[in-house]
Formats: sequence, structure tokens, C-alpha cells
Amino acid sequence: MPNLKFLILILLFLTTNCNDSDKSIKKEKTPSLVEADKIFEEAKNQYNKSENKKAFLSFSKAENIYKQNKDTLDIVSTLIYKAFILNGIGDYYSSNERSAEALNLLSEPRDSAYLISVYNCLAISETNLKRYSESLKWYNKALNLNSNKQKQFTLKNNIADLYTKLKQYSRSIKIYDSLLRDKNLQKNTIDYARIFDNYNYSKWLENNTYNPENNLLHILDVKKELKDIPGQISTHSHLAEYYTLLNTDKALYHTNEKYKLSDSIKNPIDKLESLQSLIEIDNPQNTKKYFNEYKFLNDSIQSSKDDAKNSFALIEYDVEKKENENQQLKLKMAEDDIKTIIRNVGLGALSLLLIGGFFWYRKRKKRLEQEKELEVKNTQLKMSKKVHDVVANGIYQVMTKIENQEDFSKDEALDELEFVYEKSRDISYEKEDTRDELDFSEKISTSIGSFNNDSVKTYIAGNEKAIWEHVSQAKQEEIYQIIRELLVNMKKHSQASIVSFRFEKNNNEITIHYKDNGIGMSGAVMHKNGLTNMVSRIEILKGQIIFDTETEKGLKIDISFPVY
Repeated sequence: MPNLKFLILILLFLTTNCNDSDKSIKKEKTPSLVEADKIFEEAKNQYNKSENKKAFLSFSKAENIYKQNKDTLDIVSTLIYKAFILNGIGDYYSSNERSAEALNLLSEPRDSAYLISVYNCLAISETNLKRYSESLKWYNKALNLNSNKQKQFTLKNNIADLYTKLKQYSRSIKIYDSLLRDKNLQKNTIDYARIFDNYNYSKWLENNTYNPENNLLHILDVKKELKDIPGQISTHSHLAEYYTLLNTDKALYHTNEKYKLSDSIKNPIDKLESLQSLIEIDNPQNTKKYFNEYKFLNDSIQSSKDDAKNSFALIEYDVEKKENENQQLKLKMAEDDIKTIIRNVGLGALSLLLIGGFFWYRKRKKRLEQEKELEVKNTQLKMSKKVHDVVANGIYQVMTKIENQEDFSKDEALDELEFVYEKSRDISYEKEDTRDELDFSEKISTSIGSFNNDSVKTYIAGNEKAIWEHVSQAKQEEIYQIIRELLVNMKKHSQASIVSFRFEKNNNEITIHYKDNGIGMSGAVMHKNGLTNMVSRIEILKGQIIFDTETEKGLKIDISFPVY
């Protein structure tokens, strides 16, 4: 089976290549970017020493400066490393978020070196999530862009491993066979041993009458000579599986060897697999001992993953918080300078104060007038907005379900349309919606998932039940309509293939982060009917919306509002 540590090393090799290539063509940089580059290099050194927390913090600091300077490729470099680190701690969804953010900044064929790294990272995440078909898609994308023979060799091996996991053994065997025939592959090397091992294992899985025993034992001796411990673990695993139904003693031997080697290199995942196998095949009197060790190790791994996820999330939060504090400190220093000038100038300062008071009064008066106008406008738009949301978006979502969901029946479509009809009748009577709904978090996931198809992939993070506690039903309805409006506009106008929603709650405020890799918006945001309704809803929630139109590709929207 493929070794995760090997896959990660390949990703690092590819990422480092594209970073070094980028640095060599940089023009003269500003002082802040020079400082960011120093932090970036420090982060890489920390990463190479497996100091992942320090490295993640340094990459986040460098990323912050690059974003201030709109240094796109350096932003991508930090995102790739951060995605890789998150992958390593088991936070695969957050890793995919960073990769998707990087994809929004890149385009083919100009940024092919970076895209190869991002595609590899996504492939590894999807493999760890056991979504092998998705992983296969990303590996093939990387292979199509890659002209380097050695990297093509590695990618083809990973693709063959995925076909084995998908039980498409003939396809994996065909790839392994072509790699073994490659004249550049030297015998008795780690690459040769790994491929020959997987080749024989796949042949046995395809046909249980095939005997891989001699070949696997031979390759095990080769790996011992090469001192390839991860490779030995893999071969012991294959031999143990082969012997399970043929010779229990041999199966136990190879499982115990896998356990010892995993323990020697502190590999908890392979050690956990060994314990699980021992529970199944060893004498019943030993089962309790193995089970207790398995439970303790499994709990430790899960606890370690949870701690790491929380820790890395806090690192990013602290970096952003410190940046805000620095901005506030600069603002305070500027205010102190103004106070000093006012004190020294005396009467002149008093005049400035009076003038400032006058402009403040005028600004406040104007703001109150605008609020009045807004209140009138909201009243006027209330009915038209309801018609747009209930009829237009309701019917469009039914159309989307029919288009994307093969099992969406005619009766279900009629039920959905009848519900839209009933709600449209109730608009004129100002009736409240009394239809039983799903749990709100499930309702959001269902709505977003209905737009997922072969050409558009949707990703969701942070949509937990707890985040919507204390949010009133009226606010939930506004939030649901905002999300549906984003999806409808994406479907109609964006031409996006990747769409992500991330929800987070800090104290008394909820933030919805929306991203896609579509055509984006150029210049000022044009408030057409759909966007106008969405903005007015956010005003009702007493929230705010930020459109990021400065990215080179795609669209990013941040929506925040108070819970109460």
C-alpha cells in the first residue's frame, strides 16, 4: 500500500521547486516584502526540522504581509505549505480550504508548477478522506501538467495505488507493469522494491490463485538491505494479509513484525492497524491485552489530532488579531500626535475642534437622514423581495435539484413546486411559514449540496449545530435566503468549478466566508436584483458584507452579523 510519509515528501519536493523558481525571478522588493521573505525562509527551516507549530505561525505571518502587498505567487507558496502541514495533522478539510484558496489565485498554463503542488495536496487529502475517485482526478490533473520524467514516475505510481484501493486491479497492474519495464528504473532500489511489492500484492488481490509469497519475501530482504523501514512495514502487511487464511502462525509473525517496526519509528497509524489485525487472528486469551492497547492508542491519536486542529486554528486567529492590534496602535499614535498639536496650538486647536464638531454634526444629521431613507426603502422593497426569494429562487433551486440529482423524482418536484405555490399565496396575507423544517445546519448543507455536480464541486466547513444556537428563526430564514442567493448567482453567472462555504463564530458574531474560482467581478460591484435583496437582508441582520474584487481570479465574499 502507498506510504503516506512518501507522498508527503513528494509534495514537499514539488512545492520547494516552485518556490525556489519564483524567488529567482523576483524584481527588487519593498522593505516589508524583504522582511516577509526572511520570515518565509525561517518557516521553511522550522518545517524541515518538523517544528510544525512554529512553521505554521511563521507562514501565517509571511502570508499576512504578502496579502497586504498583493504578492500573489508568494501568497500561494504560503498557502501550499500551510495546506501540507494541516494535511499532516489530519485536518484534511482545512487543508482543502487552503488549497482551494490557492487555486483561486492561479491559472493554467502560466502557474503550472504551483498547480501541480496544489493538485498533489488535494489528492493526498482526498486519499486520507478515502474519497479515492476525487483523489484520482487531482493526480491526473497533476500528471497532465508535469513534463518531468521522475515526477511523472511518482505520480503514476500513486495513481496505480488508487486503482488498487478502488479494486480496479487490472488498471493498477497495467501501470505497475509499465513502470517496472521502464529502463530508468534500477533494480534493488527503494522505488523498484516499492513498485514490485505493490505489483505482486495487486495481482494477488485480482486473482487469489496467484502466489506472491516468494516475490514478497524476496522484496522484503531487499528492503532490509536498503534499511527501508516504512517499506518493510508495507511488505509485512501484505504478507500477513496473504497468510491470514493459509497459515495463521505466519500471519501472526508478519503482523508482529509490522507492530515492532511501527513502534520503532513511532508510527501510530501502522501500529494501530497491527493491533487490529492481532485482535482478529491471535489467540482469544490475548485479545483483551491487544484491545486495551488499541483503545488507548486510538484515543491518544484522536486527542492529539483534536489538540493540533484547535492549536493551528488559534495560531491563524492570533496572527490576525495581532495585526489588528498593530493597526489600532498606529491609529492611537496618530491620535496622540493630533492631541499634542492641539495642545500646543491652543486657540487654533479650539477652532479646529469647533469645525470638527460642525462636520460631525452634519455627518450625523446626514446619517440619520440616510437611515430614514433606508427604512422607507426597506418597507417599499419588502414585498418585491419576498416574491423574488420565494418564487424565483424557489423555482430555480427546484430546477437545480432536477439537473444535479439523478434520484430526484417527479413527485418530489411536484411537492417542492406546490410548496412554492403555497408560500407565494401567503405573501399577500403576511403569513409566517409554518412548514416543519430540517435542523438548520442540515438545511444549509442540503441546500449547498444540491448545487454539487460533475462540473461544480461544493465544500462546506464549520457548519455545526452549535454555531446556530441562539439564532432566532427569523434570522435563520434571512441567512438561508442569503446563502441560496449566493448559490443561485454562482450558478447563473460565475462559471465556477469550485465553491466553498466556511462558517465561524467568534463571541457574539457569526461570519460566513464564501469563495469560488469563477470569473469574479471586475470593478465596482453591480447590485442587480439578487445582490440588492441579499444586501438588504444583511442590513436587516445588522451585519456587513465585504466583496473582494482584487483577487486575480474568482470571488470572495465575507458576511458577518451579530447572533442577538
